[in-house]
Amino acid sequence: MQLDGKQRSHISLGIEVAIVLKKDQASGRLTYGIVEKLLTNSKYHPHGIKVRLECGAVGRVQKIME
Repeated sequence: MQLDGKQRSHISLGIEVAIVLKKDQASGRLTYGIVEKLLTNSKYHPHGIKVRLECGAVGRVQKIME
């Protein structure tokens, strides 16, 4: 089963993810890192759950790295 970045239950602190930053939404460029904090409170978001990475980058989860 492919884990979905739109479901909050699939994302936990310390996992590696690929996010899209606000400034990169048009290009689709991904930023990779480790989840430090979940910023979306709802269980589901159609554009991806918003997180902060350990490097300080904030964006929406596009992929969960296995």
